Amino acid sequence: MKKQLLLIAVLTIGLLISGCPNPTQEKGLLQGSVSIGPTSPVEMPGDENTIRCEFYEVRKIMIYDEDGKKLLLQVDIECNSAENYARYRVELDPGFYTVDINRIGVDFSTDTPALIEIVSGATTRLDIDIDTGIR
Repeated sequence: MKKQLLLIAVLTIGLLISGCPNPTQEKGLLQGSVSIGPTSPVEMPGDENTIRCEFYEVRKIMIYDEDGKKLLLQVDIECNSAENYARYRVELDPGFYTVDINRIGVDFSTDTPALIEIVSGATTRLDIDIDTGIR
């Protein structure tokens, strides 16, 4: 009888331990800069162009599962016109993801969709240049 109780206790503990996910798995980071342009007709190459945050506020970085079918997250683009930058940053579980943009009008980017890998404790960088189609 003692052997049976010991066996049941060992099996129960084994099942409890194997059924628990690893809570110590560290997330990885996805980040990058974002540029949008042209923002007005007749922009010349080399023109000084201060970031106008309203162009970034309506756009999002879209994080999908590896196959690009299931939307997991919409990430805001952080814009700072005083320091002339726009960027995004998001922590993700390790794995593969498809990154895209929410297309506004005729927006497109040759940088997306992109399949990326997130590694535990590491940073993956994906810079995105969005072409507004304004000509």
